[in-house]
Amino acid sequence: MADTADPLTRTGASSGSRRRVLAVDAARALAIVGMVSVNVGPTEATGLGGYLYLLPHGRASVLFVLLAGIGFSLMTRRVRESVTGRGQLWAVLGWRCTLLLVGGLALQRLGHEVNVILAVYALLFVLAGALVRARGGVLLLVAALGALVGPVLWLAPQVSAGTPFDGRPPQLGDGPVEVLTAVVLTGPYPLLTWFAPFALGMWLGRQDLTSWVLQRRAVVVAAVLALGCPLVARVAAWWRGGLVGDTSWELLLTDAPHGQMPLWIVGATAVSVLVLLGCLAVERRLGSGRLRPLAVLGQMSLTFYVVHLFALAWLRPLPQTLAQGVLISTVMVVLAAVGATLWRRHHRRGPLELALRAPWTWRTRPA
Repeated sequence: MADTADPLTRTGASSGSRRRVLAVDAARALAIVGMVSVNVGPTEATGLGGYLYLLPHGRASVLFVLLAGIGFSLMTRRVRESVTGRGQLWAVLGWRCTLLLVGGLALQRLGHEVNVILAVYALLFVLAGALVRARGGVLLLVAALGALVGPVLWLAPQVSAGTPFDGRPPQLGDGPVEVLTAVVLTGPYPLLTWFAPFALGMWLGRQDLTSWVLQRRAVVVAAVLALGCPLVARVAAWWRGGLVGDTSWELLLTDAPHGQMPLWIVGATAVSVLVLLGCLAVERRLGSGRLRPLAVLGQMSLTFYVVHLFALAWLRPLPQTLAQGVLISTVMVVLAAVGATLWRRHHRRGPLELALRAPWTWRTRPA
């Protein structure tokens, strides 16, 4: 949910870079569609229809985080290529992180029954700022550690205490230590594991994603991981022959959505990469015009995310059936697409996307 166009990126962006941003925005729009179905619910939907409806569960949020990492690398391109600019970067990040943290904690108090991720984004950007000039190999190493070692560190205190984390999201009114603990470790989106897709996104954002060679290699690796991770989990479940306790090391071989385990993190991230590659393939074969309607919605993802939380708070306890969930989700997405299209006819950015830009940069013409 990051605005990739920023004065920090003014380097004379190539046409390839502009196409890459459009594909990222289109992929973000697809993440919006998945997010809506998950957040609207009902989460207990069964049967083939329920399976398809909830297929984005545990994947849409990972796609958002991966794309946020890509957006961060696009946003900070000039900082990486210059010996100066770190001070301006931290000033911009300070503004964004403050808005995301305070706004996310406040939004959690609404009765929407959604775990708000914005506070986690705030700390993700802080860590990303520290790694803004790290080599690509370092970013890949950080991503691997987050996906493989992060779950072990997250699970260890629960196994030791014999009690699972409550998963309570932080909200406005909590103390600083309580907020930090929830964001980093005990909440629904622990930074310890969620930095993995963000770091991979940072690495991807530095690559020429329009390169056919890179796309071909990436699709093979992502497809193998996307299929292999759930397969390993199914084989492990068959071998185990029973359920796993909430505080067992055997959880490391499960892939439950939002379970914070390696097979889920790697598999969901691989699916996210495939979605992005699909958008790039559509653009390469059919032209950028085919992606533009999706891209417009993706460019206003933060605004729609916040609006949909207020809408859900008003709608609850609906939906109570799968049909109601499909209807509400469809109406939300259609209204969002129409609203984004109308807004972008007169404005370069969505209202909250503009607010994320530090006020002292508003008059700066972006790349």
